[in-house]
Formats: sequence, structure tokens, C-alpha cells
Amino acid sequence: MKRVITLQDISCVGKCSLTAAIPVLSCLGIETAVIPTALLSTHTAFDSFVSVDLSKEIDSISEQFLKNNIRFDAIYTGYLGSYEQINEISGFIDIFRKEDCIVVIDPAMADDGELYAGLSKDFVDHMRPFTSKADVIMPNLTEACLLLGMEYKEPSLFPEEEIRQMLYRLADTGPEGVVITGIHFGEAEMGAVAYDKKRDIVSEARSIRHHGRFLGTGDIFSSVVTGCMLAGQSLAGATEHAVHFVNRCIEETEKADDKRWYGVNFESCLGELTGYI
Repeated sequence: MKRVITLQDISCVGKCSLTAAIPVLSCLGIETAVIPTALLSTHTAFDSFVSVDLSKEIDSISEQFLKNNIRFDAIYTGYLGSYEQINEISGFIDIFRKEDCIVVIDPAMADDGELYAGLSKDFVDHMRPFTSKADVIMPNLTEACLLLGMEYKEPSLFPEEEIRQMLYRLADTGPEGVVITGIHFGEAEMGAVAYDKKRDIVSEARSIRHHGRFLGTGDIFSSVVTGCMLAGQSLAGATEHAVHFVNRCIEETEKADDKRWYGVNFESCLGELTGYI
């Protein structure tokens, strides 16, 4: 059984980050190890919350992994709350990246043209060299613009050729696989585009465009891509599955009276993941 370690925060209430990644990866048949980078009472969309930074524990946990000869088939990072965490985890990658271990980085730092609350503009300067270490990166359209130093504009204003050039430019920074999410395909569809540098293939994955904010979908998307790739699928195939699964999660959420604003109802869809592998 393949083993992934994912480094990101965990919320006691709120379906995102580790709370979403662990069940998704497990249902894809991947043994999932974790290093929580922070413990939150709720995710940050709640009016108030408490957060405990666990950055200082990463080194001591790493030491115990080394003592026990623990190895990983993939290292997968999600939201990181500071550039100090980026530096800590960059060191972790240097230590634990062995042959046939893939590094997947979701540079979760922005959306809708804005950095997440609490992140300073120089955070992007630390994220750029970090993503260059990855085998696969999965920025949304805002994050792709930030990494490339481009001005953000509404998704509908990005022509197909510009998106393709963005994929190539991001791949030139180091990763051999790039997925950009949040792409609009006309008025009715949205999804993701992927570039597999080894195969020199650009692919699209589309689903129905849903209106509204659905928290946790980026974490679910990245987890599905990571799990499917570890199961031996191509980047294009993994991206197709991820777009489809996120769409299913949103469909289930839209059936709920309260729309589950603190995270999509992925739980009722988890059984479908076994059909992806």
C-alpha cells in the first residue's frame, strides 16, 4: 500500500485541510500519515476561532520518523499559515524526498484575486522557490497569477492560449506537472487545465459551473489528484476524476437546507472514490 504524508492544518469543526484530505486519500486506498501544522477550533470563515501554531513540532516529529526508518511514497502540502512554515516544510522535503517519492504542493494562499487573510505580500516570494521543489503543483487561477507575477483578472477574461502559456511558464520553474483550477469554460462550465511536461500533454477537465462559495473544494481536489496519481493514473486522468468528484460534492451540498457553508458534504460521496482506482 502506498503511503502519503500530508502537511497542513486541521480544524476541530470545518471540513477542509486535513479533515477533508484524510478520508479522501484513505478511500482511494492510500495510507495517509499527517503532520498538522496548526490546530484550529474552526476554520477561518467562522466569526471567531482560536489557532495553535505547531510549526516548532515539525523538526522533532521528523527526527522520530528518521529514527523509525519511516518513508513515504508522496509528500503533499496544503495551506501553510506563514513563511516560517514554508521553510520548515521545505527542509522536511529535502530530508524525506527519496527516489520514487513525488512531491505535490497546493500553494493555497489566495482566491478571487486576493491573498488569504493574515498572509503578507512577501508570502508569495517564499512560495515561489517552494513550489519549484514540487513534482506537481495545483494553484487556482489567482495563485497561478501570483506565482507568475501577473495581474489577476476575472476568469472569463483569460483566453485559452494565455492559460496554456501560464501552464508552460509554471512548469519551467521546476514542476513536471501543473494543474490550474477555477477555469471558466464559457458561462455554463468550469473546471481545470493540466500540463504533463513529461508527456507534453495539455488536458482539460470540465463540469457544470455552480454559483456560490463552497469551502474545502480545493483541498478535496488536490487530495483526489494526489491519491489517483499514487494509484498509477496519469495527471490528466487524476485531474478528470478530481473535477468530477468536486462537482458531485457540490451537488450533494446543494441538496442541504443550510448548504453546509462550513464545508461541502463530501462524506456522502466518498464511496464513489473506490470506482476511481
